[in-house]
Amino acid sequence: MADIKPVSTALFLREEELRRGIELMFFAYRDFTGEADSLLLEQDMGRAHHRAIYFIGRNPGITVSDLLGILKITKQSLSRVLSSLVENDYVVQQQGPDDRRQRLLFLTETGMALENRLTALQGKRFAAAYREAGVSAVQGFQDVLRGLLDAETRRQADETGQQQRQRAP
Repeated sequence: MADIKPVSTALFLREEELRRGIELMFFAYRDFTGEADSLLLEQDMGRAHHRAIYFIGRNPGITVSDLLGILKITKQSLSRVLSSLVENDYVVQQQGPDDRRQRLLFLTETGMALENRLTALQGKRFAAAYREAGVSAVQGFQDVLRGLLDAETRRQADETGQQQRQRAP
C-alpha cells in the first residue's frame, strides 16, 4: 500500500485506515449514484447524460470543447450523449456569437427540470451527511475530496467553484 508520512504528529494512517477509506468511497459512490441512476433509467439515460446535464446546468452556454475538458470523455462519446439530449429536448445548442463554429450548450425547460430533480435527490443525501457529520466536518471532507484529485482536475474544480461563487447573488 502507499507509504504515508504524517502531516503532523497527530496523523498516523495505517493500511487498514486507508483501505477503510477506499471501501467507504466505493459504498458512498454506489449509494450516491443509485437513486439518480434509477431516475435516469426511466429516461433511458446513463451517468454520462447525468454529468453532461449537471455541468451544462451549472455553466449555461458552456462550449462543447469545455464540456469535453470537464467530462474527460471522447468526442464520439460526448457526441452520442449530446445527440440524445438534443433529440429528447433536454439541451439546445447555439452558435457562438463570435465564432459560428463554436457550439454553446444550454438546458431546455425539460433539461432544467430533470437536472433539478437529480440534484435534489443527491443534495438531500449530502445535506443529511453534512448534518450528521457536523459543520466542522464539511470543510475537512471537501479538503479530502480535493486531495484525491490530480493537479489538473483540482485546478479545474477550483476554477469551476470560483466561477459559481462569482455568479451567486
